[in-house]
Amino acid sequence: MTKLKIKSGDTVRVIAGDHKGSEGKVLKVLIDKNKAIVEGVNMVKKHTKPSAQSPQGGIVEKEAAIQISNLTLLTSKGEATRVGYRMEGDKKVRFSKKSNEVI
Repeated sequence: MTKLKIKSGDTVRVIAGDHKGSEGKVLKVLIDKNKAIVEGVNMVKKHTKPSAQSPQGGIVEKEAAIQISNLTLLTSKGEATRVGYRMEGDKKVRFSKKSNEVI
């Protein structure tokens, strides 16, 4: 299993596929599938039956998972960067390889 460098809460940009150029916040990372769910990206329509939670049912729009390899992390300035790890004291921290700042 590979180490995923994108975590929940990160701001990412889609670099490949139908949604190329879209940006959003990572809501959830699916480690076993190497996919992530990004807010507002890869929206799909799901038909739902009436239930206690939605008594009318109908068509619901929700985010679908997108491959991690199609995402790149954005720095606080909004530029795309790769992620590295280094030790600072006793802690392992993520850092931006472009600007060398801790994420």
